[in-house]
Amino acid sequence: MEYEAAVNRVKELHKLLNQYSYEYYVLDQPSVPDAEYDKLLRELQAIESEHPDLVTPDSPTQRVGGQVLSSFTKVAHEIPMLSLGNAFNEEDLRDFDRKVRETVGEDYEYVCELKIDGLAISLRYEDGLFVQGATRGDGNIGEDITANLRTIRSIPLRLNEPLTIEVRGEAYMPRKSFEKLNQIKLENGEEPFANPRNAAAGSLRQLDPKIAASRNLDTFLYAIGEIKGMEIATHSEGLDLLERLGLKVNKERKKCYNIEEVLHYIEQWTEKRPNLTYDIDGIVIKVNSYEQQRRLGTTVKSPRWAIAYKFPAEEVVTKLLDIEIKVGRTGVITPTAILEPVRVAGTTVQRATLHNEDLIREKDIRLGDYVVVKKAGDIIPEVVHVLAERRTGEEKEFFMPSHCPDCGSELVRLEDEVALRCINPNCPAQIREGLIHFVSRNAMNIEGLGEKVISQLFHHQLIHDVADIYRLQKSELLELERMGEKSVTKLLEAIEASKQNSLEKLLFGLGIRHVGAKAAKVLAQQFETMDRLSLATRDDLIEVADIGEKMADSIVNYFENEQVKTLIQELKELGLNMEYKGPKPIRPEEGTTLLAGKTVVLTGKLEQLTRNEAKDKLESLGASVTGSVSKKTDIVVAGVDAGSKLAKAEQLGIDIWDEAKLLEILQA
Repeated sequence: MEYEAAVNRVKELHKLLNQYSYEYYVLDQPSVPDAEYDKLLRELQAIESEHPDLVTPDSPTQRVGGQVLSSFTKVAHEIPMLSLGNAFNEEDLRDFDRKVRETVGEDYEYVCELKIDGLAISLRYEDGLFVQGATRGDGNIGEDITANLRTIRSIPLRLNEPLTIEVRGEAYMPRKSFEKLNQIKLENGEEPFANPRNAAAGSLRQLDPKIAASRNLDTFLYAIGEIKGMEIATHSEGLDLLERLGLKVNKERKKCYNIEEVLHYIEQWTEKRPNLTYDIDGIVIKVNSYEQQRRLGTTVKSPRWAIAYKFPAEEVVTKLLDIEIKVGRTGVITPTAILEPVRVAGTTVQRATLHNEDLIREKDIRLGDYVVVKKAGDIIPEVVHVLAERRTGEEKEFFMPSHCPDCGSELVRLEDEVALRCINPNCPAQIREGLIHFVSRNAMNIEGLGEKVISQLFHHQLIHDVADIYRLQKSELLELERMGEKSVTKLLEAIEASKQNSLEKLLFGLGIRHVGAKAAKVLAQQFETMDRLSLATRDDLIEVADIGEKMADSIVNYFENEQVKTLIQELKELGLNMEYKGPKPIRPEEGTTLLAGKTVVLTGKLEQLTRNEAKDKLESLGASVTGSVSKKTDIVVAGVDAGSKLAKAEQLGIDIWDEAKLLEILQA
């Protein structure tokens, strides 16, 4: 094709492909079959291949691709991306309305929008061209995820008008995409995502844009950060502008003229929420006038002109079909409710933990009962109570077994414990669960060795203890179902890499009774090598902070076991690291940091750090991180959507930090 003709055809193809993409991904009204879009895209790719100088940043061919990143760079938000204050009931909303009225008078209106359960993002366009995308971060500093955001089809690479503008919204994973992704993960023996929000956040923090592209993410834009060359008077006008520019804006928004209309809107969407194709976790209410927003102002953390109403935990009714018994790695017998599939808080639930026999008796749960189910924290399914009035008389009382369902050993109830336990050390179920624990994320973190793969290896008698994991051969793995050349190579590389883990990972993975991840870290920091720890006396251990008598006895007994001594020696010979590699903790008596000796509680979602990263950094500076707020707590670090722990900290007058202050102290 001649050059001039190629230039014209490229312009024409850009226009057509952008139009078809907008119709499909934004309007949800495709005008041509997928095959036609694909045909035109292939034509554009062919022309660009012949004339590389015609490739532009906004070309439809540039959505997927690019080099794998080594890390994400930081992005400063010119205008802070503040988090919203929360309302949990009508009283909270009326209080918010009263404060608005006291500041701006009687003449005001609200815009109500669905609160999308995803990851907050910022998109920057210069002269209409998409130049940068970032996470919210701590509100002031986010991460540059431009390459990943370019893969989302509902984000236009060029706006319909040549504006310089920064817009804000939410990237999310539709329910269908979430279910498909988790199905793939389960088939690969990997841990599924807990909910679509986590899946969306994890997808956008992939260093390989191709992985993000495969996750089928979507967006809704809901705010303008800054704009050049144009004045807008209200939030609703701003949303209309975003639509005009070709950005995807949620259609379910509504202008309300008083708090009663707001309450009615919330009532409607509380009922209609399950019918959506994406997850929402509340309703956002904003004062419409920008001038009134300026008058209301902001606090350090959130605007006074907006609030987020959070839905209460969703409860649904379903039938309890059966109770399944599972043997854990420590021998504890856990009953699990098998339910008629039901959708709760965005995912289909078929199982719910019943914890122990006492709970089943306390709630009078019977086989065949109709039960109310909810997700604790919108994550873990649990049976709330039984609908006794719906009983027909055919329901059957459940009795825990007297013998282990896996090995047949008699079950015992130890003193001061509510749980039944199998105490056979050779119980196959306990061995299998111990192997699953050993490779898990907080232990040796061997990617590709999920529960299904471990069960498969155990079933084929390729592994009997954790040392066998490091003896696996490529030839024997290739003979297994769903084990191809590529996946086996990656798995063996992950196993080899895990040998270099710091000592605390190995200690936690070994599953020493009463030794959790935190205690394993403390022990590794204190004794530094496996040899020193294995020789430690009870008195040596009790002197260590956070190590009590019960745990000390368990550790001594563990290392005195001849089988354990043999296992440790085997792991050494197989090349596993036996030394602590992390930073030495700062002791309180050294007094060198603000955090030394402090008790810290983390609550809400942190944007810059994962919970484990924050915990590790705090502990390395001498702090003790606990899970509950009490009078002994010194500092509460409150992230996004902090709830009851933050409220309790405020009541007790405890020092409260946001993530920005935490990062400032950690980097000092």
